[in-house]
Amino acid sequence: MRIAYVDCFCGISGDMTLGALIDLGVEPEQLTSELRKIRLPEWHLRVEKVVKRGISATQATVEVRDAGSSQGHGSHGRTMAQITALIEDASLGRGIKDRSLAIFNRLAEAEGKIHGTTPEKAHFHEVGAVDAIVDIVGAVVGFELLGVDEIHASPIPLSHGTVTFSHGTYPVPAPATLEIVKGLPTRSLDVEGETVTPTGAAILATLAAHFGPMPSMRIDRIGYGAGVSDFGDIPNVLRMVSGQAAAEDDAERDTVYVVEANIDDMNPELYDAALEALFAAGAVDAWLTPIQMKKGRPAITLAALVHRDGLDGATRAIFEHTTTFGVRIGEMSRRCLEREHIEVTTKYGRIRVKVARHQGRITTAAPEHDDCRQAAEAHDVPLKQVYQEALRQMDLE
Repeated sequence: MRIAYVDCFCGISGDMTLGALIDLGVEPEQLTSELRKIRLPEWHLRVEKVVKRGISATQATVEVRDAGSSQGHGSHGRTMAQITALIEDASLGRGIKDRSLAIFNRLAEAEGKIHGTTPEKAHFHEVGAVDAIVDIVGAVVGFELLGVDEIHASPIPLSHGTVTFSHGTYPVPAPATLEIVKGLPTRSLDVEGETVTPTGAAILATLAAHFGPMPSMRIDRIGYGAGVSDFGDIPNVLRMVSGQAAAEDDAERDTVYVVEANIDDMNPELYDAALEALFAAGAVDAWLTPIQMKKGRPAITLAALVHRDGLDGATRAIFEHTTTFGVRIGEMSRRCLEREHIEVTTKYGRIRVKVARHQGRITTAAPEHDDCRQAAEAHDVPLKQVYQEALRQMDLE
């Protein structure tokens, strides 16, 4: 599997993404040929090598013949419906169309929320311009041309200051950028000026499967895409690294969060309801750990493992069903073996068995408790006897 890691140590924008992809090996002529399938006013992709604070990088600039018209950087912009029509009418692959429209939909949702309208009625100004359309669709096409199967990214760096748009002078991060990165891992960057644009944020938020440190891979390509501005001592470039995932590391990777609280004043009978509420809120797992707090007080740590979209629900469940005054939240990376359910036929009936595979070989097998319990009760035999029979049938098969 080919992985691309987007290391936005200074920031990310649409043109920086395009430049990094070209620096990584995308042929500008092939990229342009694909993008010409979109019916846009006359444009040209200028590609040049520049040096940013000692780092050689590729700068990709979309030059529009009539940049002052509403088809270029004009004040009227485009609606989501107009952009959808442009992309749908192009003779691009279905996957490229879908991913490009997903990025624009992410932008439309952010713009609609900020301006108090629906995504369908949101008007794109800078983002609706020809260069932004080329940047966004070009990013999708570029990853496709490189044969990238999965995109990973670093936490998104957020700077400070102000930036001027068609609507006026806004704080940095721009409102649309901040709305788009909501829920994603970010970090503070002590830079005056805009380092992450709404377009760059939307590309990452939509295409990246994981955020965090660089995954294990055999690196074979490194590319740098240059931004237009300069920010003091930090080179304003976007770094991309690609390579093959290490063969010995075939475990599924994801990012999970631990939400936990120490509780020393709650009726133990209430914990069962708290655990049920956490699972109902989407927790992957939840557990209780006995601990000893200050002054020798016995207590319990209630913890839940959740995905990012389950953070609010898990936090709410703990607040509503326990006596805690607060929770701790920690981000963790996780590796999981490939899992599936296999049904085996036993003398007690059909039993589901959850199996895990590593490099195609079954390493763990666990009969489903509910199936085994029902079979044990139906045949009036010990539960462990049904477990053993299910595992024996696994060996026979």
